[in-house]
Amino acid sequence: MRHPPSPLQRCCSPPSGTAHHLLLYSSPAPPAAACRLPPSAAAVARSVSVSTTVVEAAADSGSAIPRRRLVLLRHGDSAVGERFTKDHDRPLSKAGRADAISVSDKFRQMGWIPELILCSDATRTKETLQIMQEHVEGLSQALVHFIPSFYSIAAMDGQTAEHLQKAICEYSTDEILTVMCMGHNKGWEEAASMFSGDSVVLKTCNAALLEAAGKSWVEAFSQAGLGGWKLHGIVKP
Repeated sequence: MRHPPSPLQRCCSPPSGTAHHLLLYSSPAPPAAACRLPPSAAAVARSVSVSTTVVEAAADSGSAIPRRRLVLLRHGDSAVGERFTKDHDRPLSKAGRADAISVSDKFRQMGWIPELILCSDATRTKETLQIMQEHVEGLSQALVHFIPSFYSIAAMDGQTAEHLQKAICEYSTDEILTVMCMGHNKGWEEAASMFSGDSVVLKTCNAALLEAAGKSWVEAFSQAGLGGWKLHGIVKP
């Protein structure tokens, strides 16, 4: 495949229908209050069965309420770095680069190509995105925002899900139906678990595929709440 000439040229700074997906378990902004998670909602953990079944896409072309898809992707495996390299600046390892290629191919096969990508500004996360864009043309066409707070929020207990929800509501539009957020553990697997109500484990370069209905992202988050997002699967390299 011919690589896009400059996949990151579409990146922007923060502002002042039927498809098939494969379940893989192997190797302008609304008011902030509108984006808050319901304080009383509780996610009930349950085990996820292993499946490699091809299923119909949840989006029904005749449905009045669109299905909104959320991809939570953890960065690829990172190298140790030099002695004085900060954690934020660690690059991908050789294995991490290979995994990014593998996962991008699986996104293409499933048709889960985001129109909007919100990405941590850490080096290993940006490199994961760049490699994926170089191998899948659809990813290079997505609008990209680098969010510095994605790096720090992932280390804070119980705060990532609400932070992601606010960011998605701020940067997306009603016309965007698929959003991918790229970041770090422990926050990413914690958020995936809270949104879906499943016990989600995200190793490096793993992605949780979530879906909920709503005429807008605000409505989708409001109606699904915590535990109401459908977990379609975990994509692994």
